[in-house]
Amino acid sequence: MQSSVLAFATDLIDEGADTFFGNLTDRAGVGGVTLASVYHEARDVFPHHPTRVLRYLEPGAAYFRPDPARWAGKRLAPTPSTAIGDRDPFAEAATETRRRGLKLHAWTVFCHNDRLGFQHPDCAPANAFGDRHLTELCPANPEVREYALGLVDELARYGVDAIRAESLHFHGLRHGYHHERYFERLGPVAEALLGICFCPHCLAAATAQGVPAERVRRVATTEIRRRLADESAAAEPGALDQLADGALAAYVDAAAGTVTSLAAELAERAGQHGMRLSFMDGGGPGTGWLAGIDLPALVKAGVGIETLGYAKTAEAVREKVAAFALHGVRPAELAVILRPMAEDCDGPANLAEKIATLRGLGVPEVEFYNYGLMRLSSLDRIGAALRG
Repeated sequence: MQSSVLAFATDLIDEGADTFFGNLTDRAGVGGVTLASVYHEARDVFPHHPTRVLRYLEPGAAYFRPDPARWAGKRLAPTPSTAIGDRDPFAEAATETRRRGLKLHAWTVFCHNDRLGFQHPDCAPANAFGDRHLTELCPANPEVREYALGLVDELARYGVDAIRAESLHFHGLRHGYHHERYFERLGPVAEALLGICFCPHCLAAATAQGVPAERVRRVATTEIRRRLADESAAAEPGALDQLADGALAAYVDAAAGTVTSLAAELAERAGQHGMRLSFMDGGGPGTGWLAGIDLPALVKAGVGIETLGYAKTAEAVREKVAAFALHGVRPAELAVILRPMAEDCDGPANLAEKIATLRGLGVPEVEFYNYGLMRLSSLDRIGAALRG
């Protein structure tokens, strides 16, 4: 079983290569590092950071040095984080991982990008009223798809073994934003409808599939308005797959086709460079329909799947993996992320049992979240569990 720890490039910069990689190999005992290459905005607490406890991560920043020639004339392009200065953490990580016999994975956030969404609103998803979700990029937009392919090409320069593709899909309304507020109860139906993209590219993609896309949009606006105007209507249950005489479901299915085709294109491009691409599915089976996530279609298209195994017991982890089998994804096609911290684990034995469970199921890769956000004792817990 391959093993890796997810980490931020700032961990490498702030601690230095010897401390950073020494902790990964000597304490955690893993065979690789999954380093963030493009990441979203965040504010985090770092328990073992040498000089600081709190850090803000910039919205949509890149943690490698983009090739200017590749992005010349393009509106959507990666912008290096100010935290890396003149350094190239990915080049440094590539050198160190080769020297130490470790795998290097690129943890890449594709479509959750506040920086690019605010700079280019026409590339962001639009709800049924035309309001743009500026914290995201729309997977149906041709410029977004070109940007995603460009990121894959860039990462290939560093000899990356695998790309862990996060946010390579649509997002719901409540994906999270600073001081995001809902003072009236929206209800699940209105909230779901407000998260569906009706930008011109999504409308065109659905229309090409024979879906009456504009009628679906009108029905969605009418239903949202009805539920926003009346508190009792907001609480009403509703079957989304029956709205617009079933056309809404067909519209969402077309969006899933958009996501699958983009992931397949990226996986093919990655393969041309000798890399693998795994689609990070945070919600698990049966939760991603409105986000455009079709697990069987992704696997059929040659895209690997990585999921969160966040749970307190090994049995709960087993159940999470088993649920994928019901959706056509075998354990051998999965990578699973575990948290070694107290939130999920009460000690090395607990973590070791989870790892043994994954091994027994035939899961080939396990990763641990997150280097900078855990105590050093949690890194020791990983090492003890892997040895056990």
